[in-house]
Amino acid sequence: MKIAHSRKDSFGNPIAPGLPYARGSILPNTEADLRKLRVAWEHIRRRRAELGSDSVYLLSGLERKLELPEVDAALLDDEMASALYTDSVRELGLAHMGGSDKKHDILVTNRLTAGLLLAGDVLINDGALVIGVSPRYSHPAVVRAVAHGRGDFHDSVGLAGFKAAVDEFGTPKVVFLTRLAVSYEILPTDEIQEIVRIAHDLGATVVLDDAGGGRVGPAIFDQPRSLELGVDVAATGLDKYGTTGPRLGVVGGQADIVAKMRTRAYEMGNEARQMLLPAVAASLRQYSHANVRELVDNTMQVADALERQLGAEALFRTPVTVQLTGEAILETAMARAGINEAPIVPYEATAGLAMILLRDHGVVSVHFAGIPPGTAALMIKFLPTDTLARFGGPEKLAKAVDDSFDTLAATLGDQTAYRDLLLGAAS
Repeated sequence: MKIAHSRKDSFGNPIAPGLPYARGSILPNTEADLRKLRVAWEHIRRRRAELGSDSVYLLSGLERKLELPEVDAALLDDEMASALYTDSVRELGLAHMGGSDKKHDILVTNRLTAGLLLAGDVLINDGALVIGVSPRYSHPAVVRAVAHGRGDFHDSVGLAGFKAAVDEFGTPKVVFLTRLAVSYEILPTDEIQEIVRIAHDLGATVVLDDAGGGRVGPAIFDQPRSLELGVDVAATGLDKYGTTGPRLGVVGGQADIVAKMRTRAYEMGNEARQMLLPAVAASLRQYSHANVRELVDNTMQVADALERQLGAEALFRTPVTVQLTGEAILETAMARAGINEAPIVPYEATAGLAMILLRDHGVVSVHFAGIPPGTAALMIKFLPTDTLARFGGPEKLAKAVDDSFDTLAATLGDQTAYRDLLLGAAS
């Protein structure tokens, strides 16, 4: 499989297969990421035990809790919830994604990644050409879904890149389209619609990976809802931006394709547990665009505070996020440490900064939410008002990031200490 972005990072490290960043000797694989996650959990347990539950701040920008307002506990059963909530979830899901009751259907999966995997499973034949198109690069979950379907994947950037990929590689069987990239850059509506038109004229099926775009597109950029874009299948995550969780995938699309995906989901255990359908219904019912706009406003306040604290050159800003790229984190830490030769890769620098923020300040960032993460950047996005206020506001969060850089710099030159930071002293 070929990926469109550069195969080396700015430090000359080779990009890992299926990921947009380089792996290092401390975090060489997903197994190491999971060990890192257990260290993070230990910090959460310790802080709660020593400082109380209010000492941990969920600032990942994701909602992965279970909210069940006024739901009879007797309904939290697969059979009972299926009988009583399937139809309402379908109705709410179609409205949320802009679908038609006559031609579309809804499937809830145990994660967004599961929805993408199922799409690859039922739509891709061995060796079939699949083209990805996004504002920057397709999420690793898309790459893995195509690999699972044994497709021949080629990634591209934007409408021009998509046209070039078709000219170079031929007619795709499936197009995986992402409107809001992992970098939180967004494709314009006219480009999306032209990509969909070209794909359909070529006879390709279009799958929209609309993880956060399903809400950010309509709420912030005044774009159509997922299925209003004319795609055949769209998948979004219920933990992203304006919803209340839990971490499930919602798939909408052409009824015949969704039926095949549902069949495969039940065969392989990728469907969401039906006992969670009451929470799905509650999450979709309470959603509004205003929720998303408030989260973005909070994020921009933190972005401004970080710019004052660290300088604009250290940040990568989009209309909805502020990011510290892995390269920027490593460069900043090296400068503060007075080190000229990079002892780790940028991804490990991000992991270190995230671990220090959690250990010393109780901040649970999005770095710990994905295994493996889809980016080497430390993302700050969609921050909840109450949690940000409880932490102390934007300026205090920016100061915590700055202080954590100092701690990161002090640890950077000691490989044993750095390994212990990420993997624990027993590593």
